[in-house]
Amino acid sequence: MNYFQRQVQLWGEETQLSLQDKKIAVVGAGGLGSSLAFALGSSGIGEIHMIDFDEVSTHNIHRQIAFKIGDEGKNKAAINAALIENRCPFVKAIAHECRFDEWCKKNIYVDLIIDATDNLPTRGEIDSYCRDKKSPWIYGSVEAYHGQVCFFKDSSFRDAFKITSKTPAGITAPIVMHVASLQANLALRYLAGLSVKKDFLYYLFFNSEGEYITQKFSLPKA
Repeated sequence: MNYFQRQVQLWGEETQLSLQDKKIAVVGAGGLGSSLAFALGSSGIGEIHMIDFDEVSTHNIHRQIAFKIGDEGKNKAAINAALIENRCPFVKAIAHECRFDEWCKKNIYVDLIIDATDNLPTRGEIDSYCRDKKSPWIYGSVEAYHGQVCFFKDSSFRDAFKITSKTPAGITAPIVMHVASLQANLALRYLAGLSVKKDFLYYLFFNSEGEYITQKFSLPKA
């Protein structure tokens, strides 16, 4: 409890202990996934599954905070899982060096799935999987100075978005960490039994004058 003292001040020892029974999966261990590993890896969640088939490349490192020069060629999920357990021995982190559809075949139960991918087709797969399992999931995306976050429960990602293979534009590192932070806060609130606004898409961006703007949109039920 001393390790989690600041969180215990927020919601008490009983809630903190309840997090030990929770299991989550983070799909993607790159930009968003790295930041989520830092944000949630030392929160006391009992089991965190990091899923990513990809290896670190030099151009990843500036926005993927778990990696450093010298990590090139190593699997991203494996690095993040090791980082989580090194920072917090009270959390079990499991690396899955595979694609999301391969992980699905393992039939692993989790309380929540968090999207940390960089493409719409995989998010469509997450949406279909979670609707089949009746499991909630948290969507997050970044591009340039923009970000989007949504806690999906009764709405459908496939209904709200056109699924394409569009390649995202350049990305600033801070917006990646910002969106991951919002996802992590939603996740922790949900897992701790606190209220969470579900099926609302939050769109955040800096306009051409550098003003920070947040908008939200209610999504219809699927």
